[in-house]
Amino acid sequence: MPRQKSIRAPTTASLPNNLRIPSTTPSLVKALGKLSRQSLLDLVFQWLDDRNVKFFPPFLESDEADTESPDDEGLRPYPAERTLNDVRNAYQELQFRKGGKREVIDRILDGDWRHGITLRQLAMVDIRYLDDHPSSFRWTALELTRIGVSHDTSHTDISACMPRVHASTFLTTLQHQISPLVKAHFYLSRSSTLPLTFLRIFVTHSPYQNPRQAPETLTDSARVMYVAFPDSCPYIYTSLAPTTAATGAKPSAASAVATDARGLQRIVRDAVPKALSLPHQRYTLKTTSLTAKSLQALLTLRGSGRSNKAAGTFSIFAGAVIEGSPLDPRPSNTVSPEEHHKQSKPHSNNDLDSEKENKSSNAEKETDSSTTPQNPKLRRRDNFGLDPRAAKKRKMAVNTRFGTSGTSLSSAPLDRLDARLLDSPNPPPLSDADEDTSAGDGSRPTLSLTFSGTDVIAGIRKLAELGIVNAERMPAWMTGEEAVSVTVVKKGRVVRDSG
Repeated sequence: MPRQKSIRAPTTASLPNNLRIPSTTPSLVKALGKLSRQSLLDLVFQWLDDRNVKFFPPFLESDEADTESPDDEGLRPYPAERTLNDVRNAYQELQFRKGGKREVIDRILDGDWRHGITLRQLAMVDIRYLDDHPSSFRWTALELTRIGVSHDTSHTDISACMPRVHASTFLTTLQHQISPLVKAHFYLSRSSTLPLTFLRIFVTHSPYQNPRQAPETLTDSARVMYVAFPDSCPYIYTSLAPTTAATGAKPSAASAVATDARGLQRIVRDAVPKALSLPHQRYTLKTTSLTAKSLQALLTLRGSGRSNKAAGTFSIFAGAVIEGSPLDPRPSNTVSPEEHHKQSKPHSNNDLDSEKENKSSNAEKETDSSTTPQNPKLRRRDNFGLDPRAAKKRKMAVNTRFGTSGTSLSSAPLDRLDARLLDSPNPPPLSDADEDTSAGDGSRPTLSLTFSGTDVIAGIRKLAELGIVNAERMPAWMTGEEAVSVTVVKKGRVVRDSG
């Protein structure tokens, strides 16, 4: 009986986990090469685990007769193993001896998974890279809010903004929301280092336009987006994919939806709250004006702890640096300023403190004996920089305004801070009506400031400690109290946040 010819029909179903990418695809070497040698070996042992091996079966000697011709026998650099235990022993030997990661990659692609790498295996590689490099992407924090529910935190239980999520149901609903626009592959995984869950979404062209995809398309990182769900808080984090301008690529009209970063982000942002919604519980996403490369910073500022409502000067209470609360009814004179602002660092050393005091006193003696200038302007400058009383007063002001932000106690480093100032250098007099509407207008900024570095708030705090800027007059968005990285300021106040 002649074999019937198979028919391929376009479908809106998601890409299956077991869809294989040919092992000869050159981009697979780059994808696997992102991981270290030990991470690759750990991942292979995870694939070969008894609970997972049925999803990622290696190529064995029994498969050779069905897939390879006799002419290819003996030409492979890694002969097929007889049993699953032989495959495990081969990678155990690789782990026990030293070597490069390319040796492990060649063993995977040319040996045990020569029949191809599945989409699920590739997704596991990307998630492992996220765990190993938590600052490899820029993340945006979005607030999940329930439509029609008052968001006054003093009267509303926060659990009202936290829907219960069932993984399989959520992914099915999300697929239904995205499928009319793009064809996607979803992979949900728990982070092994942070209290959150990753959702990896790979999108490609709509099946009604391109039923067949080139193998290189399935390894294109520009088509991958991540959504992180932190535990027990009404926020989600989304990765910002690289724009086409940054990569220099010029997408065609047919692939605009699949490769345009903003288009992909808009599709996912619209679909996630709908997938979490129920018939009488509708949710939406609101921007929080916070973007950062550090997931730990987002967890601190927009997580389940108290720091999202206690940043800047209030961080001393959230971090239990001092006892009590800002609502303590006791008079302030019951606690000395030194005790109030003393930070309980676990590794503090009295010898270091005494050494600093000795240096200050020596500097004061030298200044008084020989280097005190006669010019009053220079005298004021030296007193500002070297006078222990001025330095102590400045340190108190810095501790009061910044709290633990920008110190070793802080776990929320912001690598970028963008501010747009709407104030004109020569503002005309405004009436009361103008002042009420000026905050919401679309005025172009007269000045844009961008601070960047490993920890922006720590850098600004250092400037305040050195006396370069006045800590007492600094706005709250510069001390970390607003807990934002993008802000619009008018008359010294944050008038509109934009994520």
